[in-house]
Amino acid sequence: MREKICPTSGAGKLSASERERKAKEIIAASGADTLEHFEKVVRSIHGVTFREQAIICLNQMKNRKRKPVAPSTVDNWESALENWLNPNIGDMPLDAVNNLAMKQLVAKMVASGELGPKSIGNYTQIVKAVVASAVNEEGEQIHPRKWNHEFIDMPVIDKKKQKTPSFAGEVVTGIVRLATGLYRMLFILCAAAGLRIGEALGIDIKDISPDCSTIVIKQKAWRGQIHDRLKTPSGDRVIDLHPTVAALLQEYIGVRRAGLLFCTKTGKQLWQSGILRRHLHPILKKLEWKDAELGIDKAGSHAFRRFRNTYLRNHTSTPQGLYKFWMGHAGDGMSDLYDKIRHDVAFRKEVAERIGLGFELPSKNAVVGPNGPKIKSEQVLEMAASV
Repeated sequence: MREKICPTSGAGKLSASERERKAKEIIAASGADTLEHFEKVVRSIHGVTFREQAIICLNQMKNRKRKPVAPSTVDNWESALENWLNPNIGDMPLDAVNNLAMKQLVAKMVASGELGPKSIGNYTQIVKAVVASAVNEEGEQIHPRKWNHEFIDMPVIDKKKQKTPSFAGEVVTGIVRLATGLYRMLFILCAAAGLRIGEALGIDIKDISPDCSTIVIKQKAWRGQIHDRLKTPSGDRVIDLHPTVAALLQEYIGVRRAGLLFCTKTGKQLWQSGILRRHLHPILKKLEWKDAELGIDKAGSHAFRRFRNTYLRNHTSTPQGLYKFWMGHAGDGMSDLYDKIRHDVAFRKEVAERIGLGFELPSKNAVVGPNGPKIKSEQVLEMAASV
């Protein structure tokens, strides 16, 4: 930009020192010599770094109204950025994060031997999202990319080798036999209803019917917090329980009318890590359970959900629409949208009783209430009927 200081001759002409002083005043008034202006000019030439844009992208995710992101997803992103992405490409200008940069990043992750194909794929999706989040005033991407997975040499996910442990019916039977107190009821409910552990720990007693035959799933627990947003919109559903499980649940609740179904003595939320470390994994060790295909002797709470999913799909005559409703799976098309089987409460309850559980429950003499004494003797088992 140019600014007139004084005439070159005649009235108003300034001396050299006066011209220099006035020039400085004009520059100062414009703000062109400030640090903020300098950084703005440098950024316009070189662009922000990947690390800086990642912060902007995370803030957008946390605050946007359209398709809000769960805190657990944000937490996973922050962990991936801190441990893998920022150390490798964090200081790279965003416009330089292209197919070649992605290829080099993937090669480093593969060479580490610490990440499987699935995790590497998830981390590259974060990179793509960060690059795409940089837009101009008109909402157009500043650095549009056409990602070439062949050039990047993206690892192929072999679904047969993915570690997705699922309990067999006899394993669930052994787990609920050895579990005590509220953890027995928790494991029974997860296996009988196919609940995600966050959904189970987030159940409020007021969302359970008086006869305990149905549970409304509309919130989840996560790290001491209660979120009213489930993993997917389809997760907001109603679970119908087998009568034997409903009876155990009614006995477990007792006279309580509000508060979390599963909680500490002071009413605080249980943590998933403690449930696995102190209860489920020690039980699996006692059972000497080892998955023949996966070669592992530990599993997470999601294995209960996989068990229920397998049982409903392969061992029962559960209508497809009802199976998807109970599991919280999204429909595939208009046929699922038109399917109103979920509104037929009587039919849902009839099917829930008819198909059974697929595992055996402890006898009525077994203690299932909160903080009950440990069971030292072998329990007599009875199995819910299934057709």
